[in-house]
Parts: sequence; structure tokens; C-alpha cells
Amino acid sequence: MTLRPDLAIIADRIEPGARVLDVGCGDGALMAALRDTKHVDARGLELDAGNVAAAVSRGLSVIQGDADIELADYPDASFDYAILSQTLQTARRPDVVLDHLLRIGQRAFVSFPNFAHWGVRLSLLWGGRMPVTRLLPEQWFDTPNIHHVTIDDFRAFVKARGIAVEGAWFLSGDKQTTSAAANFRAEHAVFLLRPRELKEPKRSPQGSKH
Repeated sequence: MTLRPDLAIIADRIEPGARVLDVGCGDGALMAALRDTKHVDARGLELDAGNVAAAVSRGLSVIQGDADIELADYPDASFDYAILSQTLQTARRPDVVLDHLLRIGQRAFVSFPNFAHWGVRLSLLWGGRMPVTRLLPEQWFDTPNIHHVTIDDFRAFVKARGIAVEGAWFLSGDKQTTSAAANFRAEHAVFLLRPRELKEPKRSPQGSKH
């Protein structure tokens, strides 16, 4: 089974035997690949009933639910990895969803389309219309994408939140590209995140007076 390029990046980097929560798991393609090749304990959350049925038919543990609502019910640190692939831009409160991902998982993979890609900019500049492409196929009135995030937006967001970036990968079409000018050149991005450890408070030298 050939995975979507962003999912393949994620699958390659998840450790065998890990506990994984796939939020917005679609038809379960990534979960099935992780189960079959790495013996991962994978659970899924998916909004679309048809996708849930398809995932369950693969023998996967997937429930129907809304990430904006259901993630609050998951215990802290209950998974090694939480995954949010191509779903961030569809969430009503992506900031809250990301907070929950990093509470639930020791690490979080997040992938999303880059709305600052040169093709998107060109469509708006010359055509004056929202782009319709292979990777963004919906018209403006029926798209699920309600937050048009860019790579630089996301970088600024995680920096402001004190979230550590352990890895970042960028895709142009179906191929990886370098991080150079990624906000302009890359169509999709994949980030591996973890909460930044709290630093030990500085102790006063022995014998100092307070």
C-alpha cells in the first residue's frame, strides 16, 4: 500500500510498538500501515462516517468524533505520538486542538497545506480568485479549510507557545524539498513537535543573602 507523501514521512519516523492516536485518520491508511509494518497500537478519531466505516472494515480501532470536542476527554500522556494530518486547517480552534495533541501525546506530528505557496499567491494575484488545485480541490464555498495557515504562521505560533520543533519536512508536489524558502516553495509541511521542557529554577549560590 502506497501512503500519501506526508503520511509516509510520518510512518517512517514512528518507532515500532508505539502507542499512536491518529486524529482525523480518514480511512485509516496510515494506521493500517503502522499496524502491519511496525506493530503499532493505533487508535483513530474521524468525523466522516464513511471514513470511519472504511477504517473499521480494515480491523482498526476508530471512533467517530470531532477533534474540536472529543480530544478533551483523552487522558494526559496516554499516547507516544498524536497525529494530526491535513486536519489543522479544518479545526474551529486549531490552537486548542494543538494544545490537546501535546497533552495527550509525548510528541505530535502535524501536517498541513501551505497557503503561502507560490501557486496560491499567483492565483490570487493574477486571477483574483481562491485557488483550485490538485491538493486544494474544493471551491471557496464548499472547502473544509477554514484557517488558511502558512508555514511561517505555524513557525511563529509554535515559537510563541514554547513548543519545541524536533523535525520539519516540506513537500513540493509529492517530493520532499529543502527548508530554504519553504514558505514560498513548499505545498505541504510536516512538523514533529513536543512540549518544551520546563527549565529548573536558578538556585542562589550557597551563603548568599536574600
